[in-house]
Amino acid sequence: MGFSFILIAERILIVYRNYFHMLLIFRHDRYHLVLCRQTVGGIGNNQNTVSKFLKQLIKRICGTLTGRERCGIRFELLRLRMSPFLYLDPHADEGGYMIRSLYFDDYWNSAYEEKEAGILMRKKYRIRIYNYSDRSIKLERKKKHGSYIFKESAPLTREEVEKILAGDYEFLLKSQYPLCREFYVECVSNMMRPRTIVDYDREPWIMDEGTVRVTFDRDVRAAIGSFDIFDPTLPTLPVLEPGKLVMEVKFTEMLPQIVRDILPPHAAEFTAVSKYVLCYEKTRYMNGFEYWYETQEREIL
Repeated sequence: MGFSFILIAERILIVYRNYFHMLLIFRHDRYHLVLCRQTVGGIGNNQNTVSKFLKQLIKRICGTLTGRERCGIRFELLRLRMSPFLYLDPHADEGGYMIRSLYFDDYWNSAYEEKEAGILMRKKYRIRIYNYSDRSIKLERKKKHGSYIFKESAPLTREEVEKILAGDYEFLLKSQYPLCREFYVECVSNMMRPRTIVDYDREPWIMDEGTVRVTFDRDVRAAIGSFDIFDPTLPTLPVLEPGKLVMEVKFTEMLPQIVRDILPPHAAEFTAVSKYVLCYEKTRYMNGFEYWYETQEREIL
């Protein structure tokens, strides 16, 4: 435990020195704690002694942190644990990218209601872009059967997206992609329409063995005011508590035991989190009258 924990603790204190107003430095094989620019003293060069001291120090410091800061420390620890075995997706600029998805639902809100009811087989349609750009636009269908997920996609142009938003679906029927033709049927027969825009910042990690992909989605928010997914100025509403993020573990072949061991202990029991449901509920008052009815009932009571 000694040396590896020292490195982790040193990294935490350096990263969060603005919160702690302290800095751990290494000098002549001896650790010194500098507090308010005054050296408190050396604590020796024995690894066990240093580890014990640092554990007590971090425990004392964490008691003064906010939830957001504690979450940041846990996230930093997890990244350090993953780094020897997984690597950042090379397609991610500066460690990550921003994702914006426009979700669709039918007249009966089937995608939302089936998710809430826990229906075994269900599907969702969405249009996805990255960093507000129209360089890569995809129509996607996400099918779920129990714990298994199957995704399909077809490319779209910005002009085609604008036609869909305007209610012009005829071009979909003539598309070479089966997914587009099936989406046409949904739009015409089941009144598939835009429901909500989901924004978040993603940091993806990859492991080639088992084609494992671990993603961290932060600052999940619902965009309001328009369904123009290319507008970066749309106001947004946060849907997660401060300091919270969504961690997803995806694999197509197997999940190596080393990845299971890296995951936090609380992740041993998987929990299904739908960013679409979170954002839909945040903006439900825009898609129906439940919000106003509930407000009027409270006022009457």
